[in-house]
Amino acid sequence: MADNILIPRLTIIGVGLIGGSLALALKQAGAVGEVVGCGRGKPNLEKALELGVIDRYERDPAAAVRGADVVFLATPVKTLGTVTSQCLPGLKAGAIITDGGSVKEEVARVIEPLLPADIHFVPGHPIAGTENSGAEAAFPELYRGKRTILTPTVNTAKHAYELIRQMWQTVGSEVVEMSLEKHDKVLAAISHLPHMVAYSLVNAVGSYDHYEENILEYSASGFRDFTRIASSDPTMWRDIAETNRVALLEMVGQFEKSLAELKDDIATGNGDKLFEFFLRSKQLRDAIL
Repeated sequence: MADNILIPRLTIIGVGLIGGSLALALKQAGAVGEVVGCGRGKPNLEKALELGVIDRYERDPAAAVRGADVVFLATPVKTLGTVTSQCLPGLKAGAIITDGGSVKEEVARVIEPLLPADIHFVPGHPIAGTENSGAEAAFPELYRGKRTILTPTVNTAKHAYELIRQMWQTVGSEVVEMSLEKHDKVLAAISHLPHMVAYSLVNAVGSYDHYEENILEYSASGFRDFTRIASSDPTMWRDIAETNRVALLEMVGQFEKSLAELKDDIATGNGDKLFEFFLRSKQLRDAIL
C-alpha cells in the first residue's frame, strides 16, 4: 500500500455532494485506499460507482462499514443517530466515525451515548457546498480553500481527532476547532439564517397575488443569485431548523430587528438613516471579501 495512504478503507454513508466530494478529493490526493458507499437510493449509488466516486457499495449500513477505518456520515442531521445505530454491528474496534452535519450539539448528544469505548467519534462540519445534490454533484475541489470546523468533546480520542484533522487538511480545507455551542451559534448566523431568509423571500414574492401572473418570471440575475440557496434540499434544511432551533430563533430575532429598522426608515422617508443603514451594511460586507 502506498506510503501516503491516510485511510485504508473509508465508508461514506450518504453519497451526495458532501460525501462524494470528500471521496473524490481523497482519491485525487492518493490518501485513501478503498471507498465504500452506502445510501437508500440504488440509482444514486450506481451513478457514484459509474463516476468513480466510490469503489463499491452496500445497501446495508452494517455491511458497508465492515472493516472501515473511517466512516463519514453525510445524511440529514436528524437521521445521524439512527444511521449510527445501524452501523454499529459492523464496526471494527478502533473505527472512527465523523460527520458533516451542520448542527453539532444535538448530533453529539445523540451519537456519543450509542458508542462503545473502542469506537471513536469526531464531530465535524465542512463549510462548503452548493445547491446541488446527489453523486453527480460531487467534485474534488469542493473543499479547497474552505474551512472545516471540528468540535471535539471530552470523549473524543486525541488520535482520532488528529486523523480527521489530517483528512480535511489533505483535501485542502483549513481546520478550525470550536466548542459545540459556539459552532451552532456561529452557523445559525452565517449559514442557517441566510437560508431561512432566502426561502422566505422566494415564498413571499411567489405568493404575491396583486397581479395574475407569477412575478418570479421577471426575476433577473440579482434575485436569482441571492436566492440560489433556496434550491437546497428541503429535508436537510427542515432538520437543521428543528435541531438548531434555539440558536436559529435568536438570529431570526436579530434579523427581525434589523428589518424593522429598515422598514421604519423607509416609512418615514429618512434618507440619512437609509444611507447610514446601507453604508454600514456595505462596509461590513466589503470587510469579509
